[in-house]
Amino acid sequence: MLRIAVSKAGQRGINRESRKRLPGATLLGGLGLTTGATAVAAKREAVDGQAVGGRRRRLLFPSGLKVLLLVVLLVSGQPIAAQQIIAHRGASHEAPENTLAAFRLAWARGADGIEGDFYLTRDGRIVCIHDSDTERTAGVKLVVRDSTLAELRRLDVGAWKGDRFRGERIPTLKEVLDTVPDGKKIFIEIKCGPEILPRLKQALAASRLQPEQTVVIAFDEKVVVETRRLIPTIKVYWLAGYKRDKQTGRWSPSLEQVLATLRRTRAHGLDTHANPDVVNERFVQALRDGGFEFHAWTINEVSLARRFQTLGVDSITTDRPGWLRKQLAVRSGTAATR
Repeated sequence: MLRIAVSKAGQRGINRESRKRLPGATLLGGLGLTTGATAVAAKREAVDGQAVGGRRRRLLFPSGLKVLLLVVLLVSGQPIAAQQIIAHRGASHEAPENTLAAFRLAWARGADGIEGDFYLTRDGRIVCIHDSDTERTAGVKLVVRDSTLAELRRLDVGAWKGDRFRGERIPTLKEVLDTVPDGKKIFIEIKCGPEILPRLKQALAASRLQPEQTVVIAFDEKVVVETRRLIPTIKVYWLAGYKRDKQTGRWSPSLEQVLATLRRTRAHGLDTHANPDVVNERFVQALRDGGFEFHAWTINEVSLARRFQTLGVDSITTDRPGWLRKQLAVRSGTAATR
């Protein structure tokens, strides 16, 4: 994949309309010749004084060559870089969410990464489950934080999705990490508080995964701040959803509040709900100008995925990783069914 960093002068030389015409471009705020995550990483190095997950090289080109490369890409009509596809709780459209079956299927469907939800049990084990209790997926209510791993493992969390998944158990973090292939990623959503982080640090240190393969995501600002302090080698994204005031019609948090939170927590980026009424060109430009990555969840509609692809999103989290990737790749003809 071609990765090119451009000067500020080069960035100013491309107008807004030109950037919009770059199909699949992952950086609206620059020349369009670099992935958003790569450019943001370079900015973060300047802020933090060190690279995350290894040293990155920046390739600088004369202005004439930059223009030539841009023209070639525009004429070809090809995407400059593809967004990463992250499987939401695994391939959860087809398999029971947050199970090993769902994660293995996600890899089989060609996902670039998986996303899973994690809690700490009463006996200090990290388990993968979205809800604070087991009732929705197991039909039996056990509160995760008040239960031991052994108690939770007795429950069947696969049968609700179909007989072929009967017998699936709540996996541990270690079991989920062990499924991640070389070169792929895992987004670890922390569903509890910072108390889980010392255990998470131990689990990551004991795994074979490289720092760049692991991302922590969380709505809780305290988790973001503490992860940055305790596990500085991995990236951390702040999760944001939005509510609309019925009287004023305004969405909260506002762009200004989002940016303030990212700066305050020192998050590497934003993992945002894919709300097209909130996330627009101005929103994304502000993120890029601030040196932040831009990721979105949970997108299962092609039109919405294409909208965020145009905005230059770094990754799309979806329940249907294989199907959505094929849909985004199809320019004409009949799309695949999965």
